[in-house]
Amino acid sequence: MDKKKDGNVDGKCEICGHPALPREVRASGKDSLLCRGCSMMELRFFLKELREQEQMEFVEFPKIARLSREIIITEKIDGTNAQVFITDDGEIRFGSRTRWITPENDNFGFAKWGTEHRDELILLGPGRHFGEWWGQGIQRKYGLSERRFSLFNVSRWNNENIPGCCRVVPMLYKGIFSEDLIHFDLFDLLINGSKAEPGWMNPEGIVIYHTAAGICFKKTLENDDEPKSKSSRKA
Repeated sequence: MDKKKDGNVDGKCEICGHPALPREVRASGKDSLLCRGCSMMELRFFLKELREQEQMEFVEFPKIARLSREIIITEKIDGTNAQVFITDDGEIRFGSRTRWITPENDNFGFAKWGTEHRDELILLGPGRHFGEWWGQGIQRKYGLSERRFSLFNVSRWNNENIPGCCRVVPMLYKGIFSEDLIHFDLFDLLINGSKAEPGWMNPEGIVIYHTAAGICFKKTLENDDEPKSKSSRKA
């Protein structure tokens, strides 16, 4: 096989006889000599076969979780979603609900706060740690002059083992599913106010985590029967 001096080809296409692509840039990745057009045609056929295989692959119906299993009810704090991500080698990043954030491109100052408290937050250990960033200037504000980060995972975290700069969302109930208890906890917030910030009489609602299904549900004290986008416009 003759190779041109510029190194662009290393032979002729096995299909049409035109100059073949170098092996390292061939679309299919197969050990064959093809020109650009034939290589792309082969790739299209390969992707078509792959899609057909995926469609033919058997997918079983998922198991259905039993409703009468453990649930965990926590207070739903009205702030903004935040996360602390820590790698195995100690790198730490901060995120909102939809994107990574930095002190220069922040979300209500969470990345700036996280950077300032890095030495404490690193104690959370490797993994993704989700929570609510709430307080001054965020949503309901809760009458606070500062902002707080409350972790969601009450099965792992409590007031005894969290870093000093963090909090945990208040757990209202842990036990077998009970619709009556769900309504009781919601009513208790309505009458007695927030557990996250005692004395604040306009709490948002509750989150119900069904442990067997691994799914969270929410119920709010206001506009619970409407989509968030619609109720937000009314507010």
